Amino acid sequence: MLRRSSTLSLLVVAAFAALAACGSTPAGSEPGRTAAAGVKLTKVGTFSSPDYVTQPPGDRRRLFVVEQGGRIRVVRDGRVLRAPFLDISSKLVSGGEQGLLGLAFAPDYARSGRFYVDYTDRNGDTRVVEYRRGSSPDRANPRTARQVLFQDQPESNHNGGQLAFGPDGLLYVGLGDGGGGDDQHGAIGNGQNLGTLLGKILRINPRPSGGQPYGIPSDNPFVGRPGAKPSIYAWGLRNPWRFSFDRATGDLTIGEVGQDHVEEIDFRTKGTGRGANFGWRAWEGTRHVDPGVRVSGDVKPVLEYTHDRGGCSVTGGYVIRDARLPALAGRYVYGDFCAGDLLTARLRQDGASGRRALGLHVNSLSSFGQDARGRVYVVSLDGPVYRLDPR
Repeated sequence: MLRRSSTLSLLVVAAFAALAACGSTPAGSEPGRTAAAGVKLTKVGTFSSPDYVTQPPGDRRRLFVVEQGGRIRVVRDGRVLRAPFLDISSKLVSGGEQGLLGLAFAPDYARSGRFYVDYTDRNGDTRVVEYRRGSSPDRANPRTARQVLFQDQPESNHNGGQLAFGPDGLLYVGLGDGGGGDDQHGAIGNGQNLGTLLGKILRINPRPSGGQPYGIPSDNPFVGRPGAKPSIYAWGLRNPWRFSFDRATGDLTIGEVGQDHVEEIDFRTKGTGRGANFGWRAWEGTRHVDPGVRVSGDVKPVLEYTHDRGGCSVTGGYVIRDARLPALAGRYVYGDFCAGDLLTARLRQDGASGRRALGLHVNSLSSFGQDARGRVYVVSLDGPVYRLDPR
């Protein structure tokens, strides 16, 4: 899901994951240790290749863990239930950057039971599908499946996969640039092509509208523009694997996976992500990689780092709003799939400050998550899911 485009990088990440599975945690940084920042990692369960965790609005009993192979598991009152909430493993292909990649519960889930998943089907193409809760709150009804969105994927990588309801109650969908390397599809690539959904974050009303499977908000930035897809919200992205909204301010932060050199964090205050162009494929972070592609008014990252520091693929997180962690209030937590160290920083639209390590490490750091109370979770593709807790 987070692997690099190049064969060499794929081998590097695979080797790192294999070492991690054998217990090669760097000395002094084992999972579960208490950090100097007054936080620790508390394991909530072990799963099969987990890549996301979330919780429905208002539900404080159930935590939902997404497994890349196609199952959604329930942790109820701290105990992992044997039966999955949903199992769509027969509908998808899994491995690398493919599989069940995203889950979002509708804001009115308590009443409607609606939730949405993002996965790569057996042909490797992206599908966003609506399901409904079953008669038991611990089980979905698989017969309620309704396809919301389909996107052909020309390659097996850069699928994006994040789903999130924004502060406006609309569904945001992250899609990578179609894969391969160097945004290779088309003269200007997909990131800078408004005629494709690839390399974008979309903003939709996921309910049927006008005979279509989803509605287009009238204030989307490219509504009415000839040749542009009206569902596009932001563009110029390579692989926005994980993005999030600040639960207190509505600000948008994107962990944008780079190619061979630079990983970046993009940040826009509430509403200003509308129409934002983040520059790919002309720019990888602030590194100009393709001067032949003209980009006007592109948004530069607020934070970036290079691969010579041991990273390979940024894992975007959340702005911490957990009342139990006052020392970290308002700080963004993130990490890297290969490096595994948890980092925080304060983000502003003109940059970032106070970047520091928490002193905690998670092998194969695939994702972060947040529950209805604002508690933050850390996910390892090797199996464990942890919660950030005060020591």
